[in-house]
Amino acid sequence: MNLKTPAIIASAIVLTAGAWCQPQEGPGQNVPLYRVTVIERTVKAVNYQYRSGPTQIDFRGTVLLPEAKGDATVESKQGRTEVDARFERVLPPARYGHEYLTYVLWAITPEGHAKNLGEVLAGSSDKAKLHVTTDLQAFGLIVTAEPYAAVRQPSDVVVMENQIRPDTLGKIEPIQAKFELMPRGQYTYNVPADLVAAEGNGPSVPMSLYEEMLEVYQAQNAVQIAGAMGAAQYAPDTFARAQQLLQTAQDLQVSHADKSQVIANARESAQTAEDARAIALKRKQDAEVAEARSEAARERQRRLRAEAEAQTAQAQSSADRMMLDQERIARQQAEARAAAAQIPPPPPPPVQAAVEPLPQNTLNQHKRDLRMSLYQQLGESSLEASDTPRGLVVTIPAGDFNGAMLRPAAAGPLAQVSAAIAAHPELSVEVDDNGDVNSAARAEAVRSVLIQRGVRANAISVRSVGNNRPIASNTTAEGRELNRRVEITISGETIGNMPYWDRSYSIVPR
Repeated sequence: MNLKTPAIIASAIVLTAGAWCQPQEGPGQNVPLYRVTVIERTVKAVNYQYRSGPTQIDFRGTVLLPEAKGDATVESKQGRTEVDARFERVLPPARYGHEYLTYVLWAITPEGHAKNLGEVLAGSSDKAKLHVTTDLQAFGLIVTAEPYAAVRQPSDVVVMENQIRPDTLGKIEPIQAKFELMPRGQYTYNVPADLVAAEGNGPSVPMSLYEEMLEVYQAQNAVQIAGAMGAAQYAPDTFARAQQLLQTAQDLQVSHADKSQVIANARESAQTAEDARAIALKRKQDAEVAEARSEAARERQRRLRAEAEAQTAQAQSSADRMMLDQERIARQQAEARAAAAQIPPPPPPPVQAAVEPLPQNTLNQHKRDLRMSLYQQLGESSLEASDTPRGLVVTIPAGDFNGAMLRPAAAGPLAQVSAAIAAHPELSVEVDDNGDVNSAARAEAVRSVLIQRGVRANAISVRSVGNNRPIASNTTAEGRELNRRVEITISGETIGNMPYWDRSYSIVPR
């Protein structure tokens, strides 16, 4: 049995946000690269009856692979649940993009947690089978295309899902896929113009050699993706181990060593690279949070210094006024004595000209400085910030939400905003949900994040503005998208009620 070798892997990786849609022409080639439109689906889970014998479920292809089908025998035994799955018409995964090299079977709990059950590897007849064991009791089953088999979260390229049969034994429960556990795909390759990577373009090879090459390619994928996520910086030891294992697998492959040794090193490399990617992602997020906290602490120190300087200036102003009052009283007493003795009063002693500072002006300037400093911190979060008569306003666009839930990509910027606000506990925060009538679900999600990041709960209020405050026309889709936003408004006496671009005027009659 011979198979076409996988497409050659390009060396450059580009991280992208969101999902791809519609076929696109790849650079330097005329082969369309199929990207995927993400569709929210509800998968049905089964709570399989304990030790009630085997039961059957079917698999059906999604719109991404409609011709695929399959079935599985599931049996709940003591301490485990066994799944014996069979699939047909499993076409090569490279049709969804050159970064996809394999398929993975996932068990999804009713709460949306995903567990990797194993790789679905089809032969030349486009058929595959898999016998696995899981500790889960209630779950649904899906199959996704992945860049390598050791992934820990499913991509959005769902090609098959379980279908409950009338004779399936167990309690049926719906699963609504949750964004935090099933994020959109983030991997794609920047293919050089001189590199043709069309699906199935390699020479035909035996199944044993195909499996060996595929495992090495998956390990290379995993190492490259981990490197693009910053593993060399945030998890250098683990990442170096993954690179070493990949090099060993490649050397064994070149020297035509035993197939089992090549595959064992390649799989360990992919698993270690996935560990490095996960560690790097966690440490990178921790570093961002630590930097936000450090910046908040530095701002707190600057505010304390400014307050101390203002108090010193106020004390100096009081001393100057006291000295001038004493001099005025002494001069009046001298003039009174001279008038009583009918002696011309002595000339007044020279008084050095002094500019009396105005405490109110100093206080107003301090408010403006603090307002500008806080405005600059909010602007560094990559979210849009503006200074308005209502207060400092941070806008979270509709694209940062999945329904009523915040996307993980918005967590970092919102953490910086939270740290800046938490450094000023005297300020008030209002979270407004714009664009959705009688709904404040997204605003409540933002409020929860602010509280988790240190902002006082009783300082935050939430309300639904609906369509009462549009910033664009609601007659177009683009305008409605702009209007569907969440605004965080920060206000308080310590930052005044006047934007930095405004100023007060004194009206003097002629």
